[in-house]
Amino acid sequence: MQTAVTKRGQTVIPAPIRKRYHIDTGVQLVWLDDGEIIRVVPVAGDPIESLRGRARGKKMVEHLLAERKKDLDLDYRQ
Repeated sequence: MQTAVTKRGQTVIPAPIRKRYHIDTGVQLVWLDDGEIIRVVPVAGDPIESLRGRARGKKMVEHLLAERKKDLDLDYRQ
């Protein structure tokens, strides 16, 4: 998808992207520039709710417990 920028620096977010990422009127966008790529990220009204289900299938509890065990092992060694 491609859009143009107006004289005032405005552009249109294509409808399929707005629908997929729930970008409605009033949603804030963050522009991230790493020097090579510009990313536009919608800011969720409720950041905790927006993360619900993101780590599904990644065994996050097991990963967290393993990291905690490593931390404890390091503490005992010192």
